[in-house]
Amino acid sequence: MTEFELIQRYFAAQSAPRADVALGVGDDTAVLRPPPGEELAVTTDTLIEGRHFPRDTAPGDVGWKALAVNLSDLAAMGAQPRWFVLALTLEPSRAHDAWLAAFAEGLARLAYETGVALVGGDTTRGALSITITALGTLPPGAALRRSGARVGDVVCVTGTLGDAALALRSASATAGDEYLRARLNRPAPRIEAGLALRGLANAAIDLSDGLAGDLRHILQASGVGAEIEIDTLPMSAAFARLHDPAERLRLQACGGDDYELCLCIPPDRLTQARTRLGALPLTEIGRIRGEPGLVWRDARGKPLNLDLHGYRHFGD
Repeated sequence: MTEFELIQRYFAAQSAPRADVALGVGDDTAVLRPPPGEELAVTTDTLIEGRHFPRDTAPGDVGWKALAVNLSDLAAMGAQPRWFVLALTLEPSRAHDAWLAAFAEGLARLAYETGVALVGGDTTRGALSITITALGTLPPGAALRRSGARVGDVVCVTGTLGDAALALRSASATAGDEYLRARLNRPAPRIEAGLALRGLANAAIDLSDGLAGDLRHILQASGVGAEIEIDTLPMSAAFARLHDPAERLRLQACGGDDYELCLCIPPDRLTQARTRLGALPLTEIGRIRGEPGLVWRDARGKPLNLDLHGYRHFGD
């Protein structure tokens, strides 16, 4: 099978049709029609086997997650996802119908669910890695940036934290672990939440590398600090079965792969924010303060001497 046969068979029609795609898969470039007057938001993420997902991950899950992590970045900016391109580096042992069909199905399922169109990309031979560039649009000046946090803002997170990290650590196969594995392998990008909180949140980031690391990006960009109450970090029923408080905190603060949104919202907008999000939980976990640094406090408000950080791509 040639590269072009592979693209035509598995990817040419694997996305939602869109009227704003003048020319998609099959030519030298895509030709797109952004909405008049809107700004373009662009993000790129690479997933490498053995680094970002275990080698035994199901190909459908790999396809889903490769797109999800990019859509999560657009969600954190409050952008409406529209298009994406795929660069697939594939070992010869994976270049067969069973793997490719399952990978394409996982990719296509999320693309259809979120209404985004695959409009181009590339395939090549090598160790398995997937790079996706996703594009979205938003009104001028409406982006949720990391640099907008203000003293007194409430630090909030959507959903629950720690599920994916616990799934990666867990080897058992209980019903609860199936839920946790779904959170790891098929995360739900919070697109609607990002759109709903435009104009309400002062700053936002998606939690890909862990709360401790990602929140620091907001603090550094905004020139502020934060206090986080560790007992308020939201957890699922499956995660709550883990009884060791120290392990809970490590997974929730450092584990990563949650793909929830962390937001800084003025207190007087918090009720409106929750109303806009509907059934999606929005949990207050701390406050922005003027003094730099990230302080962790226990239930009594006592500061804890903790060295917590998120995933470091070039760390030890």
